[in-house]
Amino acid sequence: MLQNSTILITGGTGSFGNTFVPMTLAKYNPKKIIIFSRDEMKQWEMAKKFPNDSRVRFFIGDVRDKDRLYRALDGVDYVVHAAATKIVPTAEYNPFECVKTNINGAMNLIDACIDKGVKRVVALSTDKASSPVNLYGATKLASDKLFVAGNSYSGGHKCRFAVVRYGNVMGSRGSVIPFFMSIKDKGVLPITDDKMTRFMITLEQGVDLVWRAFDDMEGGEIYVKKIPSMKVTELAKAIAPEAKQEIVGIRPGEKLHEQMIGEEDAAFTFEYPGHFKILPNINNWGSSKERIKDGVQVPLGFCYTSDNNAEWMSIDALSQWVEANIDHIGKV
Repeated sequence: MLQNSTILITGGTGSFGNTFVPMTLAKYNPKKIIIFSRDEMKQWEMAKKFPNDSRVRFFIGDVRDKDRLYRALDGVDYVVHAAATKIVPTAEYNPFECVKTNINGAMNLIDACIDKGVKRVVALSTDKASSPVNLYGATKLASDKLFVAGNSYSGGHKCRFAVVRYGNVMGSRGSVIPFFMSIKDKGVLPITDDKMTRFMITLEQGVDLVWRAFDDMEGGEIYVKKIPSMKVTELAKAIAPEAKQEIVGIRPGEKLHEQMIGEEDAAFTFEYPGHFKILPNINNWGSSKERIKDGVQVPLGFCYTSDNNAEWMSIDALSQWVEANIDHIGKV
């Protein structure tokens, strides 16, 4: 599907984009991948990874600017929407700015993609959009709803929209693994709560989920990858087994356990070998055979949270992953 196509990724200089671009170039050999983002320095640094590769283009712009999106989307076949204000405390202290990017930006992109004849759009979501307790999660829930509804909003146009949702990305900038690694020599690691759990997913698995969504989507689906969980205390042991763990308390807007599928979504959620799919509960799409395909409906009352997961990552498994990826942790 993506072979010989033109792909645009918003927020493309972030952790996801730095993994998606080389993987997609290698697997699908698209005609062009356009990196659309507002940070010229990050674009400059990223461009160094693709010297003399005419397939990779860089476009300065902001999803808040609809006119710029219209220009960037000329001739684009597929869009990955990764742009977001996503640091929880930043969103809490700058709520208007968070809304402008995560909600208004989503609306701008939906309008522009429909009008410019884009074929398919996959938007990245977060566990925090499921039963949100902070502003970031609330804006991403609104964004998810906008992309789902975009499939009927588009009217007779052929543009389709879907969403992928995943939790803590292992080793990405600003995440807990590089943070613990940066302070482990102090001998003390801060633990918010000794009962806290988190989902664990690699960037490569996130990219694979986006590819699956592009290939499978009819429009309006939310894809959730099956991934292991880990207790934060065990994560700390994997990074610094000799360090003391100091309980510091949960930060404002933080959950004890991550949730990617809530009980209220169970009636429209279907299970597959490697993922779940939440179907829209509008326009009878939740019973659409084209969207369900070979899925099996989950039981009523089902929740997919990091503490009730069937799959868990061991301390040894994380230690081996850290050792294998030491040169890349915290750098994308």
